[in-house]
Amino acid sequence: MDFAQDSVSKAIMAFGLDLYREMIRSDMPQNIFYSPLSISCALSMVFLGAKGKTKAQMGQVLHFDKTVEGRRTASSERRLPAVTSGLQRENDPPCPMDGGINLQFKNLLSQLNNLGDGYLLSLANNLFAQRGYEFFQQYLMDAKDIYGATLQTVDFYGSLEDARQTINAVIDKQTQGKIKELFAPGVLEPESVLVLANATYFKATWQHQFDPKLTTEREFMLNENESKPVPMMYQKGKFKLGHAAGLNAQILCLPYSSEVLSMMILLPNDIGGLKQVEQAMSSENLARWTASENMEEHHVEVCLPRFKLEKGFDLKLALERLGMVDAFSRTANLSGMSPSNQLYLSEVIHKAYVEVNEVGTEAAAATGAVVSNRSSVHYEQFVADHPFLFCIQHNPTNTMVFLGKFCSP
Repeated sequence: MDFAQDSVSKAIMAFGLDLYREMIRSDMPQNIFYSPLSISCALSMVFLGAKGKTKAQMGQVLHFDKTVEGRRTASSERRLPAVTSGLQRENDPPCPMDGGINLQFKNLLSQLNNLGDGYLLSLANNLFAQRGYEFFQQYLMDAKDIYGATLQTVDFYGSLEDARQTINAVIDKQTQGKIKELFAPGVLEPESVLVLANATYFKATWQHQFDPKLTTEREFMLNENESKPVPMMYQKGKFKLGHAAGLNAQILCLPYSSEVLSMMILLPNDIGGLKQVEQAMSSENLARWTASENMEEHHVEVCLPRFKLEKGFDLKLALERLGMVDAFSRTANLSGMSPSNQLYLSEVIHKAYVEVNEVGTEAAAATGAVVSNRSSVHYEQFVADHPFLFCIQHNPTNTMVFLGKFCSP
């Protein structure tokens, strides 16, 4: 997982791990699944229109201040002509793309939208704003061009339930019907002004599929004293296997079709060892643990639970704790988005869905290839029958697309 110091991929990983630490602040064991990439993209749309202290705080939280773009935003800010309800003015000046964050995100999303056969990745980024607010046409054009997002107007104040249903219907469509209710009743308020709605849907097939006939029920240890039965998938094969330096943990790489994306699984050797892994997990350590020189190909017996996760998070409190305070306050400076000085971010809700099974994820009935091996070959054991971490990365750019924890079937 080697990448340039100033790359947006490193910023996404660092931000994703910061969010993870916020999510595990309570000691309550819970499954976690979310997309650092998708959340970074969505917040970047707000960053695109932020100014002053608001932009500085967002840049620090998103780790953009450590990239080339983050170090030169101050010299690139400028005032743009405004429009109402998306009507374009003929005299809007062009906004040249530079080689920083915007261009990196645009190139990255272009690659992720063309993963090839065996993949379906939907990054649904949307901005919903209170009807009647003015927005700069250039901002709307850039948000659509770079992040594939269209700003939509709704009436939170006059028709809150209609606004909620409109947002949920958009997300439902963009995630192939897998995320039907991003916003539950009561989450939005009549005072909402700008809502960032963000959802991710992922579907892929393993490069080496599991044979469903070999899936059996086994006990998954929740802790030293409790267990639950799970359908445990099984296969023998050659996979990259490594060990986390300084930790009593294994790392397995399970490639998806054509090895464009891979699932990296961090499995403590001890049933109760996950907390130690979490405490040691940083972008630097994760990059070192999963570096090519630490991952060697072995004959491996793999036991992995078949599971499905749909997780939702209200990220407002976590983002405020990380230092993104002004964007959610009445003093927010989003003057690159709108001439109004009353615009601020109300909510950041994220929902992600994944299903891991024999074929890959969210798959129809199919039979994987049967792997036969000579008994003389020694196989390493990788038995994920207790809590583990997993991330799904885009190999060409070393981007952390998803990060998750499976601890409770």
